[in-house]
Amino acid sequence: MWILSGMANDVNWVIDNLGLILELSLEHLRQSVIPIVLGFVLSLPLGWVAWRYRLVRGPVIVLTGLLYTIPSLALLILMPAVIGYSATSPTNLIIALTIYAVAILVRSVADGLDSVDPGVRQAATAVGYGGFRRFWTVDLPLAGPVILAGLRVAAVSTISLATVGILIGVSNLGYLFTNGLQRRIIAEVFAGVIAVVVIALIIDLLLVLAGRAVMPWTRASGSAGALRTRLTLRTAA
Repeated sequence: MWILSGMANDVNWVIDNLGLILELSLEHLRQSVIPIVLGFVLSLPLGWVAWRYRLVRGPVIVLTGLLYTIPSLALLILMPAVIGYSATSPTNLIIALTIYAVAILVRSVADGLDSVDPGVRQAATAVGYGGFRRFWTVDLPLAGPVILAGLRVAAVSTISLATVGILIGVSNLGYLFTNGLQRRIIAEVFAGVIAVVVIALIIDLLLVLAGRAVMPWTRASGSAGALRTRLTLRTAA
């Protein structure tokens, strides 16, 4: 009976606070999506530099990778002190999360470009593709699956790390963790955990669906070979 009563109380707490959970979830989502997008945009040129220039590949990947080893709370405190913006603003959290996303994605971009068949590049060059056009129409699409895998990891990592924002006064789902622990309301803590997991699963699913939409050839085997064949035929013509 005691267990059933406790479960009923937990359910009642969640029902009574659905509005709060939804509000915090939407804010958490906003604080997570922005750094995911920014991290992806910034990692493309950095990953390309690391792939294109072998002499700087090691330093670029190592230095960006080391960013992920910085404790999140330390970064949230040090960055405002160095740059001069408010430590308690959502901007502080977004910048920190963007740095962590870049740390993951730079290697993914470089590895993705490495995975492109050199023969496909040669065929593209042979039919008149310049470096800029070849990157956007050949290299990046074929590197897409590897980059997408890294982006999915970065997205899940960003969504989970965003909860530390509550420690500097940025309100999101982390509030349910700290408030629930302080008031010993286990249902509140579990609600926060489940909400974070649900958001991560939704974003991951959306990334998978977006990848299938923009890279339909990944659903079929031999995509790189098919592209090489088309380019070769164009060269012969």
